[in-house]
Amino acid sequence: MWLGLSVAAALFQVLRNTAMKRLGHALDEYINVWGRFTFLLPWALVAGLVKGWPALEPGFFAWCIAFGVCQTISTLALSKALKLGDISFVTALWKVSLLILLGLAYLSIGERPSVLGVAGVLLSAAGVYLLNVSRARISPWEPLVVLVTDRGQRYTLLAAVFYAPSVITIKQAIVASDPATGTLGGYAAASLIMTPIALATSARHFPAVGRHWRDFVALGLFAALTTLSQGTAYTLTLSSYVEAVKQVEILFAMAIGVLVFGEAQRVRESAAGAIVMLVGMVLLALAT
Repeated sequence: MWLGLSVAAALFQVLRNTAMKRLGHALDEYINVWGRFTFLLPWALVAGLVKGWPALEPGFFAWCIAFGVCQTISTLALSKALKLGDISFVTALWKVSLLILLGLAYLSIGERPSVLGVAGVLLSAAGVYLLNVSRARISPWEPLVVLVTDRGQRYTLLAAVFYAPSVITIKQAIVASDPATGTLGGYAAASLIMTPIALATSARHFPAVGRHWRDFVALGLFAALTTLSQGTAYTLTLSSYVEAVKQVEILFAMAIGVLVFGEAQRVRESAAGAIVMLVGMVLLALAT
């Protein structure tokens, strides 16, 4: 069951990122992130009302606040990356977050990968290099250097660094309640953090929310479906395994990049790296 939920979360996630990319170009990344957090809340509330509210275990609110901080930083960085780069490439490079998650989950909540899982991690790391393999024509080190020198890729890596702790904290919030309550609590905290930031940086864009209401509603819906499906999967297996299976998002993102954003050339350039990363993630999934 967790496998199907993880694949569904991958599809919803790439649809969410597509909506974020559209709004990022129409408005800006700050109100974009605020919209993702805030418009998710009604859907999570409905899910909670349908399922009923559980008893909250100690630490629930602390986990929600920690998630709000990590998720706000990660999502702001991702929104900037999507605005600056191609969705197919950003999505693939962002998956380096799984490498960080494996190490952080090992240290914090005792999730330990098998030998097969370690092989998947190493293969995935090789895929990050291959994403930029066309730049090796300049220098063998250029694909690594560009991770720091290119603004879009710097933001993508920043998003990856903070995404890993956001996975751990939302999982703990869900374990202390249930998927709907953990999602509602975590994103309520994120929305409270993001609202004053959006008001300070993007007040001029708030009147445009009504004009783009369909995009915001879609963004909130896909964000809610992503968190609810992956959150349920987190309760059934290790968070790193869920994130591993979600690597099929790379293929979904490539298809959308070609069909919606005309990124065929960039997809061809990064296809080898994305496929290698995908194979590595499959190995991680098989490690279960």
